[in-house]
Amino acid sequence: MADISLTERAVAYLQRSLHGKEGIVGIRLGVKPSGCSGYSYTIDFAKERAMEDKLYEISGISILIDPKSFEVLQGMEVDCVQEGLNEYLRYNNPNVKSACGCGESFSVEK
Repeated sequence: MADISLTERAVAYLQRSLHGKEGIVGIRLGVKPSGCSGYSYTIDFAKERAMEDKLYEISGISILIDPKSFEVLQGMEVDCVQEGLNEYLRYNNPNVKSACGCGESFSVEK
């Protein structure tokens, strides 16, 4: 299965988000148990890298993913969508088998 990828729009969005941030080594993507379906996505600024983290360098952006999250995120594409004045990241994850009605959580087959 393919690695994590970012669209050009996601790269631009993340570069703007990282601009001027000091002490940040990259973006941490992950999942956490949540909602009625199982998981929800997490994204945060990473201040350090753990030895076990998967590291992806994409267009100058360091993406860090812990091994447990990587099992769920492997092959995912991150895009950026603009709807009116709102701009947000959209996760196109081939591992998702179902999502809850509100779209906040999802499940995967293991």
